[in-house]
Amino acid sequence: MADSSPQGRGAVRRALKELKDAGYYRVDTIRMPDGTVRSEAHVFDTPQPEPAATRPASGGRGTGVTVTPSVKDPGQEPTLPDERTRAAVATLFRVIRPEPRLRLGEAEAQGLASLVMQWLERGSSEAELAHALLPGLPQPMHSPVAILRDRLQRKLPPERAAPPSASFAECGRCHDPVPRPGICRACAGLGARTVAVGTGAPATPGGVTRARAALRGRHEPLIAAGSG
Repeated sequence: MADSSPQGRGAVRRALKELKDAGYYRVDTIRMPDGTVRSEAHVFDTPQPEPAATRPASGGRGTGVTVTPSVKDPGQEPTLPDERTRAAVATLFRVIRPEPRLRLGEAEAQGLASLVMQWLERGSSEAELAHALLPGLPQPMHSPVAILRDRLQRKLPPERAAPPSASFAECGRCHDPVPRPGICRACAGLGARTVAVGTGAPATPGGVTRARAALRGRHEPLIAAGSG
């Protein structure tokens, strides 16, 4: 962290101490199954209480190394993310790639995946995510994951309203369309029936007459040929 920060090692050390004292940062010492020891750093979005009293690591030679009980067993198989989580993580990494200060680990990105999924489910594009997450980042930036979580929560767009559905019912007597279940005004005796299609009613008798004449003319030659 100090090598990539212009503040220097002393400033980074003081900042980490402040975060640790406030409950945002913790370093746990872990003894691995093969006997080796490693340190794990944890950064939290909200202050965490002091961990329970540590206990001596089992299986060692009294080296004094302790293990925090709340730390996950290193040998436990991690939970694999589902397809939607992997897609959200990939989207987040593409969005923050232009900003080198927003470097996240895989676990940190998975912790933000549910928020990213909400943005995508509400129709947001990667460009809209970038516009919400990248501009105006603070300097210096101590916790990229906390900043991203805050912006994803605070700038979450509202759910888009579903378009109104075109639905209608039929009159229980004449089967004409009506706005709600029941019978139309004409069948209820509350008004005259109106024709919905312009001037179609006056044209109907003439159309029927022409259709009959056409059919009659088509059949007359056949009848004459049969009689001869």
